[in-house]
Amino acid sequence: MIKAANKEYRKIAQEFKINEILAKIIANRDISYEEIPGFLNPNQKNSMHDPFLMKDMDRAVELIKEGIDNNSHIRIVGDYDQDGNSATMTLMDGLLLFTENISYAIPHRVEDGYGISKRIVEEAKADNVDLIITCDNGISSLEPVKLAKDLGMKIIVTDHHQVRKNDKGNDILPSADAVLNPNREDCSYPFKYLCGAGVAFKLMYAFYLKYDGDMDYLMDLLEYVAMGTVADIVDLVDENRFFVKEGLNKIHHSSNYGLQALIREAGLKQDKINTYALGFVLGPCINAAGRLDTAVWGIELFLEENIEKIDEIAKKLVSLNEERKSLTEDGLEAVLKRIEKEKTFENDIIVVCEKSIHESLAGIIAGRVKEKYNRPTIVFTSSSEEGVLKGSGRSIEEYNMYENILPYKNLLKSFGGHPMAAGLSIYEENFELFYSSLLESSTLTKEDLIEKKYLDSQLFIDRLNFEVVEELEKLEPYGKGNPTPLFGDRRVLVEDLRIIGKNSNALRLDLSVRGRKVKGITFSSSQEIKAIYDNIVARKKHDMDCPEIDILYYPNINEYKGTKTLQVIVKDIR
Repeated sequence: MIKAANKEYRKIAQEFKINEILAKIIANRDISYEEIPGFLNPNQKNSMHDPFLMKDMDRAVELIKEGIDNNSHIRIVGDYDQDGNSATMTLMDGLLLFTENISYAIPHRVEDGYGISKRIVEEAKADNVDLIITCDNGISSLEPVKLAKDLGMKIIVTDHHQVRKNDKGNDILPSADAVLNPNREDCSYPFKYLCGAGVAFKLMYAFYLKYDGDMDYLMDLLEYVAMGTVADIVDLVDENRFFVKEGLNKIHHSSNYGLQALIREAGLKQDKINTYALGFVLGPCINAAGRLDTAVWGIELFLEENIEKIDEIAKKLVSLNEERKSLTEDGLEAVLKRIEKEKTFENDIIVVCEKSIHESLAGIIAGRVKEKYNRPTIVFTSSSEEGVLKGSGRSIEEYNMYENILPYKNLLKSFGGHPMAAGLSIYEENFELFYSSLLESSTLTKEDLIEKKYLDSQLFIDRLNFEVVEELEKLEPYGKGNPTPLFGDRRVLVEDLRIIGKNSNALRLDLSVRGRKVKGITFSSSQEIKAIYDNIVARKKHDMDCPEIDILYYPNINEYKGTKTLQVIVKDIR
């Protein structure tokens, strides 16, 4: 599908003195005129909103100042994923400049489940904690928050997840002393798509503004915020765009030894870290600790002062991620076998139970199944509680998973989520009824279940030059809400091709189109790469000529031994 060209793009190109291709992409992404300067050159002045616009921010800042002045014991309660790690470190690092009477706690994925638990609250009381600050969790933790209050502690909730509603459609908020969440109905904060680390940073920003903190030190915290923002897959627009762009700059020059050690152990170069590295290499290493061991390792990587121990932790995190990858592949194979055997791929929605997989991997596997079949997918596995299945779901744009599951929450033991994902548990005897209910209520059509690729424009390869590619780089960093531009061209000749890569997972292509020769490369699984290779080679033998293909691609500049050449990254082939 080619996105309909917004007619404003020529006006945008002229007014902001940019290439028409770049202007067309900006116009098609519904970025308003007022937002374009901040989008092209995000900085603190044009991208940062006043933190005191967030409901309860004044009260939260006062509570922290009061706690610091009284040398109160402050405890940060985070979450076990990358965003929770980033949010915890943002608050820990931000407040350590003012007090040393601070500690942290991270829920255990299996023992506690998601968010602050009664166990964590009781431990805080036993440790004489005076003030709890949650981050990336707490908005739905009504009972643990009430317990903290009943035990005489003050508590600030900072979160970004959707707020639950009562029967009248009003917010159900925890009884905390302050609740920071831009998704509150009564919150006038202008940007609603912050991640947990983003909300934590806004709290630190407000605190530093009011009490004359070191702003250069504060901005260094964007190293953490960038990692959380990318890993939690929130929209990379508005404030998030600045957080990630500035955060990447900070990471490239960071003296944070924990971060340096993880980058080095993962086989990356510090000055080359981009959103891909954050989302698909470093983030999964932090996440793996919370999935297979304890998320505490991800915090200790940054808090530990002994260099040898930091190196050990970095090695452990990378090793856990390798183990997680292996377990994921085994689990995916088992789930796919079950889906093929039960033919659930023929249904509008895939719901599958495979008790052999680790419960922390259900979400990753559900995502992979969803990508393969382009259907909303929920994967269940056994839990630590007898007779209870724990599940995780991933959806497609055409299916609001949260709203479609909500009518059947009475069949579930627990449930939470948003349009594209859900976490849930169910008593085993309700499994079949739950699945049949989802299928019966489905309004998905055949058209909905066809995967769609959206092109920004049909850009002829023979019109590519260095200037076009360099202009497109102004759109970076890429991610959700601002994806890598995708273009298309037809009847491209394949003059030569070869399989490359350590795992034979890439295909190098010598392409020719309308007299212009260009190098191309495509990445996929080794099986798919071989299938494409065999298909094209067979056509070359049969036709005795260069086979033609249609491609979806984006252009980039390949630099090798000081020589720069244009190439196209091929994203799909017909």
